[in-house]
Amino acid sequence: MSDTSARLLRMLSLLQSRRDWPGAELAERLNVTTRTVRRDVGRLRELGYPVHAALGPAGGYRLGAGASLPPLLLDDEEAVAVTVGLRTGAASGVSGIEEAALRALTKVEHVLPSRLRHRVQTLEEAMVAIPPRGGPTVDAAVLTAISAAIRAAETLRFDYAGHHGGRSTRIAEPHRLVAWGRRWYLVAWDADRAGWRTFRADRISLRTPNGPRFAHRDPPGGDVAAYLRRSIGHEIWPYRSRLRVYAPASRVAGRVDGIVTPVDDDTCVLELASDSLELVALAVGTLGVDFDVESPPELARHLRTLSARFARAAGRRRR
Repeated sequence: MSDTSARLLRMLSLLQSRRDWPGAELAERLNVTTRTVRRDVGRLRELGYPVHAALGPAGGYRLGAGASLPPLLLDDEEAVAVTVGLRTGAASGVSGIEEAALRALTKVEHVLPSRLRHRVQTLEEAMVAIPPRGGPTVDAAVLTAISAAIRAAETLRFDYAGHHGGRSTRIAEPHRLVAWGRRWYLVAWDADRAGWRTFRADRISLRTPNGPRFAHRDPPGGDVAAYLRRSIGHEIWPYRSRLRVYAPASRVAGRVDGIVTPVDDDTCVLELASDSLELVALAVGTLGVDFDVESPPELARHLRTLSARFARAAGRRRR
């Protein structure tokens, strides 16, 4: 490969890695003069890459969006990440992307250097994919339309199928889309109900056009993920438990699927949602720390029953 061709590929890689590049910095990274940078930018434009230039002392270059997707230059780690991501993309719960993911995967694997192809094949041979259970899927076009409304701060109008099958028409200010497992949720401010609400994206039927623009509000409780856990827990799980755990929050967080709130350096509050008290007892039992049950009373009674049962089992002599 000629020095000029290699330099053009290097410049294209740099332009794809960052939004703006001052001309002097680009020249320094390429070890050329700013005049050569201008000449190489012209060559990239001739090849169809929309490189925009800003004049003046603070001027620089930016790779814009063209009419078609230009070739992307990926380093080794990026190429492996993209390949693995495409391989698992079909299990995302988003309908309409499976075939596209496989087409893109074929293209990427076809051009991988042998050393990277070996790494990817090693990963694939070591992984066992469990086919996802049948469940709801959301149309990729719905996610795209919701995302566009979030970015443009436009009110959404949609029909919604509730948990028990009832349908309603909603007007909401979309805040964030959240992926949880194979399901997608929209966290939004419900204008008619004057409060934050969570909507399953696969139950949303969008109406067009969108409504008026709005000013984005602060996220509920300052944490969209924590709000989703709380709201979904109230929606689908019959048991809500609250425990005071005598251990640092950092020791508890991540070990159970619940909401951990620090109280002080040695104490935290753990909130769990479940479909049975048995699962709550199992979860807190694996922590190996002391705790008090704040609610519900049924959990405390269940733990006393378990305690008595275990004490009897431990006290029995083997015949």
